This record gives sequence, structure tokens and C-alpha cells, in this order.
Amino acid sequence: MVSSKAATVEQYLAELEPERAVVVSRVRDMVNRAMPDGYVEKLAWGMITWSIPLERYPDTYNKQPLAYAALAAQKNYYSLYLNCAYSSDERTARLKEGFAAAGKKLDMGKSCIRFKRVEDLAEDAIVREIASAPPEEYIRIHEEARARGTC
Repeated sequence: MVSSKAATVEQYLAELEPERAVVVSRVRDMVNRAMPDGYVEKLAWGMITWSIPLERYPDTYNKQPLAYAALAAQKNYYSLYLNCAYSSDERTARLKEGFAAAGKKLDMGKSCIRFKRVEDLAEDAIVREIASAPPEEYIRIHEEARARGTC
């Protein structure tokens, strides 16, 4: 599935083939364990997303909650979006180094990490990156990027 019409995370998982739901659920659990307080998990843009609610940070360019991470089952792979990891060369390098140290090949696009199995992920590197920016830090990173014109 490339984009889901489900309204909830539970509906999203239920519409996946069972073996794909297992992969998404395992990665979702990993993300939830590492996620700093203040982010909200919900379905948005046809994916499971973790974002800062508009009540807390309404100044977004698209009037949608500020997305921090997302997870989706694509047609031939899965995508894990780690917006914080793309916010600086240092964070991107740290993620790449974490994958290399774990002996994992990083398939990283302009906006996501693509993987076919949970075992393809460097869990420690991903958990570290997710945990590295509570909402206040991510808002600061986002505002600096907007001021530079890089987001």
C-alpha cells in the first residue's frame, strides 16, 4: 500500500497483509519506546505519524501538525521518515555512522529510510536519533531551517 485511507493507526494496521502488519508493528513499537514526551501518534498523510500538535505549535507552513517521524508500508518496501535526522549534516552523519557500526546498509533517500525487513534497520542508531529531540528542540531545529530557507 502506498497511501492509506484509514482514519486510525489500528485501521491502518488491520488493512495490511498480516506479515506486513507484523513488520510495521515492530518498528512502530521501537519508535514509540524512543519517542520523547510531547509528540502525538496518529494517522496522517496515509501513514503512521508522530507530530507536535497544532495546539502546541501552530506556526507551520501548511497548517498541519509539525511532523517529526512517520512510518509507512509501501508497495515493495517500508519507509521510516526521521525528519530530525535530515535537519542537519551532523545528525545525518550520526545516523549513517550508526548504521555502519551495526554492519547495516543504509538505504536513505531524501526524506526516508527504506527497508524490507526489521533486521535491515540499525535499531540503536534509530532509537538514539528519535530520542535526541524533544518537541522544544525539534521546534528550534525547524525554525532555524525555515530561517535558512532549507525547509
